[in-house]
Amino acid sequence: MVEKRIFSGIQPSGNLTLGNYLGAIRNWVGLQDEYECIYCLVDMHAITVWQDPSQLKRATREGAAALMAAGIDIGKSVLFNQSQNPDHAELAWIFNCVARLGWLNRMTQFKEKAGKDRERVSVGLYAYPCLMAADILAYKATHVPVGEDQKQHLELARDIALKFNNDWERPDFFPVTEPLILGEATRVMSLRDGSKKMSKSDPSDMSRINLTDDADTIESKIRKAKTDPEPLPEAKAGLEGRPEAKNLVTIYAALNGQTVDQALAEIGGKQFSEFKKMLTDVAIGHLSPITSEIRRMMADPAEIDSILIKGSLRARELTAPVLKEVRELVGFIQ
Repeated sequence: MVEKRIFSGIQPSGNLTLGNYLGAIRNWVGLQDEYECIYCLVDMHAITVWQDPSQLKRATREGAAALMAAGIDIGKSVLFNQSQNPDHAELAWIFNCVARLGWLNRMTQFKEKAGKDRERVSVGLYAYPCLMAADILAYKATHVPVGEDQKQHLELARDIALKFNNDWERPDFFPVTEPLILGEATRVMSLRDGSKKMSKSDPSDMSRINLTDDADTIESKIRKAKTDPEPLPEAKAGLEGRPEAKNLVTIYAALNGQTVDQALAEIGGKQFSEFKKMLTDVAIGHLSPITSEIRRMMADPAEIDSILIKGSLRARELTAPVLKEVRELVGFIQ
């Protein structure tokens, strides 16, 4: 059993945002020196809701470019898109036959995404957690970095692993994957509504900073970001009940490598007009090199495709022996 192996994935369903970067990607970069890392553009998860095919291809390439531009090193880590390793889909079907309906019925994220129209959403959206479990367990990953919205799915993956191990009397076959909590989470909220998470699927582009935005666009979005009339507080407690102020200060602190308290020691008492200029300078300084590298790579999509193909071959080298043993355990003739 590998001692320390990470699997994590991100959906290629639109521009990656500052929220994706601060909440996940930046942490992934830092994990590469300590763990064996497998990073995946989960395009099979993306099609649980309808995607324009040409846009999905572009978003997958752009996601790969963004990960590499942000510091994912393909010499150290495996980077690929999910659909190029069919072992994910095969193991997901087996897990569909291990998981129980009651387990999936408890998944709160499905209820949120399906809303009132549950009868019309895809079966894929409902069974999504089984595919996520397969993504992780096909590599026998020991750790998964998780945000609040994915904790329940990881718990399901752990339940599936335990039941599979029990059903086929192999108590240590799949690991009980541990969540990786990386200090205080940087939860980036919408620039238009501080109570909602920054999302690449939000209809308003002004709600988010995309990793592909140029300097002028970043400046405009921050300048127009929703605030309140009060000056910035000098302590963290003063941000309570002020979601937009809290969000902008959190972004500023994260980009500067500070805690919120450290940031407020510097900016407390300032009006938003002055603070927004400071935030703009920090954001542009931090993101411009990433944006430039994404654009350079996107000018040569064939090179990105080649990188993803090579990554998928490395991924299959890891999953092939696992799936071979799973087929043997289940009773499939090979």
